[in-house]
Amino acid sequence: MSIAAAAQAPDQSFVPTSHKGLTYPFGGAEPAAGAVMTVAPGVRWVRLHVPGPLKHVNCWLLDDHDAQGEGLALIDTGMNTSDARAAWKTLWKGPLAGVRVTKMIGTHFHPDHIGLAGWMHDKHACPVVMTRGEWLSAQMLRADARDAVPDDVTAMRVAAGWDVEQIAHAATRGWAGFRQIVTALPLGYTRIKDGDTLRIGATDWQIVVGSGHSPEHACLYDPLGKVLIAGDQVLPRISPNVSLGVTEPNADPLGEWFDSIAKLKGLPDDVLVLPGHGDPFTGLHARLDAMDREHRERLDELAVFLAEPRRAIDCFGRLFRRAIGPDMLGMATGESQAHLRRLEVEGRATKTVEDGVWWYRAA
Repeated sequence: MSIAAAAQAPDQSFVPTSHKGLTYPFGGAEPAAGAVMTVAPGVRWVRLHVPGPLKHVNCWLLDDHDAQGEGLALIDTGMNTSDARAAWKTLWKGPLAGVRVTKMIGTHFHPDHIGLAGWMHDKHACPVVMTRGEWLSAQMLRADARDAVPDDVTAMRVAAGWDVEQIAHAATRGWAGFRQIVTALPLGYTRIKDGDTLRIGATDWQIVVGSGHSPEHACLYDPLGKVLIAGDQVLPRISPNVSLGVTEPNADPLGEWFDSIAKLKGLPDDVLVLPGHGDPFTGLHARLDAMDREHRERLDELAVFLAEPRRAIDCFGRLFRRAIGPDMLGMATGESQAHLRRLEVEGRATKTVEDGVWWYRAA
């Protein structure tokens, strides 16, 4: 099948919808299982199931060509699960039959975004394209697939205020999960960095790198077509997780994320935003402002709450609007620690350590 034939969108008219200052031009429509959906000239959408509360991840297909002829550049792949692999096999037998992947671009290293990047590379002999920070993070986590939870990780859980039962429960899950849901990547890759221009087909996509959710998250911006492939850097209805991690326990990921929001505000407001989760939307600046405001308000609430010494786990009620169960404990802890660290950097909180536990109090 030709690229032109594969590009046909479903024969339907879309009724835009609005919510909290955003417009959803496709009115909640999404590509059906085993189908692709055109969202802009030369840009198509595939949605894959992922386990957990997010339920899905968006992947994007861009018309491209190289020395071997026409093909598609693929941005993000879904997780290495039997469901995702079956979905791609259905697509390659159906609407994408005979279509070759020219580039495998990963926005960031999280498993729901690059879990099948190595698998795609093997099947299509295409280069893997990522920023250096995301590439190295992925390779490090695959290589460090030990069975037992590292002592440093356990120490950070103690520091956050986890009890013995919570630590023991988490230990039963081991530390090799990343390798199971991310296929082996090739030894070589093609590096992209902030400010680069990446030629895909007839379009020059500008690389805009953000940080906070991950080390060097790549967004792709087409200034002529006014399309922003945002990955997880900008999501329409939820904020991406911003966590303090064991690899950089003295970092300031929330501060980096605020800086990234300010950078993205430099893009035009009327771009079509293609997020990693949720539906395509317009209203970039409104969404960036809302995410920035939400987190700053929670920082202010947290600063008041720290009139008495608190641990990260004590702060969940001020940061989250729902109960935190065992499956979300790790992400909630990382986000809580990121907010506390930000207050420390701003000089609004001080940290003391007692028996390995981090206690924060308003400065």
